[in-house]
Amino acid sequence: MSTSELFSKYTLGDIELKNRIVMAPMTRCRAIGNIPNDLIAKYYEQRASAGLIITEGTSPSANGLGYCRIPGLFNDAQVEGWKKTTGAVHAAGGKIFVQLMHTGRISHSLNLPAGAKTVSPSAVQAAGQIWTDLEGLKDHDVPQAMSAEELQQTIMEYAQSAQLAVKAGFDGVELHGANGYLLEQFISPVSNQRTDEYGGSIENRCRFVLEVVDQVINAIGKGKTSIRLSPFGVASDMPHYPEIEKTYTYLAEQLNERDIVYIHLVDHSAMGAPVVPFSIKDTIHKKFKNTLILTGGYNLESAQSDLKSGYTNLIGFGRQFINNPDLVIRLENNLPLSEALDFNAFYTADEKGFTDYPAYSESGVIV
Repeated sequence: MSTSELFSKYTLGDIELKNRIVMAPMTRCRAIGNIPNDLIAKYYEQRASAGLIITEGTSPSANGLGYCRIPGLFNDAQVEGWKKTTGAVHAAGGKIFVQLMHTGRISHSLNLPAGAKTVSPSAVQAAGQIWTDLEGLKDHDVPQAMSAEELQQTIMEYAQSAQLAVKAGFDGVELHGANGYLLEQFISPVSNQRTDEYGGSIENRCRFVLEVVDQVINAIGKGKTSIRLSPFGVASDMPHYPEIEKTYTYLAEQLNERDIVYIHLVDHSAMGAPVVPFSIKDTIHKKFKNTLILTGGYNLESAQSDLKSGYTNLIGFGRQFINNPDLVIRLENNLPLSEALDFNAFYTADEKGFTDYPAYSESGVIV
């Protein structure tokens, strides 16, 4: 049995994690009617050997439900649905944060409930298409630029959703400020062309994100508040711009002042995206004093190396958790990882490719 740092306990805010392995958030599209169900609870329960689970992106608002069948957390039915997951994970000895993800302009009206609309800082359409169950692939909507009133309402929706997260039994909240969704849409001058106090300068473009953070802290406390960032990421039509490094340096400094529990940095270069420069990771590591999670392309050896170097505190694993529900046990005991991964079932609606991946028994027989 390994006793290496990856499998050692770690104190994250007010909770103790049984190891330093994080199950990274991954959209899976099984929430029929945008309500978490028994199938979702089973999926996370199967993976509760992770030190920390971060759920799939979960919308704090009807306006943020841009994808088919993603869960929400803004009404009582969703709270009751999520209680099944948090109860199952906690009973299995795990800890779980919910990722609050407002999709912003990455959306289509066919995926939204009645009365909801696609919004963004500015009326700048994202390139590319999005799946709709009703009509297949469609171009992203041209979003409506958020009014000053809508902007403030959205900030409060995040705070109210964070309160519901605690009510649903979550150990904390991760704000999704990465991958081209609403928070990053404010950060980037490509998608944010506002001329008010929320656009223009680095400080103005970061204002919305920091006000969301402030209100979530007011709602549930800094020890339960965290954020995911993807500097130099290009997901969801986020082209690079000259001030990226300065922007995220400023953000790291401001988040450090707010003393949130962690920053989660994601690097998608292992999946073909541009390489994230070491300099920005190093800058955030130095500017932010609390826990840093790094996710992207890790294996056992690289995870051990970055932990031993003190470069990060926790390591996120994503796709390996899909087809290896017992990933922690496999890594700790040097068991082979499953290579059977059904890409066609990533975003479908049933248990196939979701809860039907087997664990590995100690005898070496798949069970």
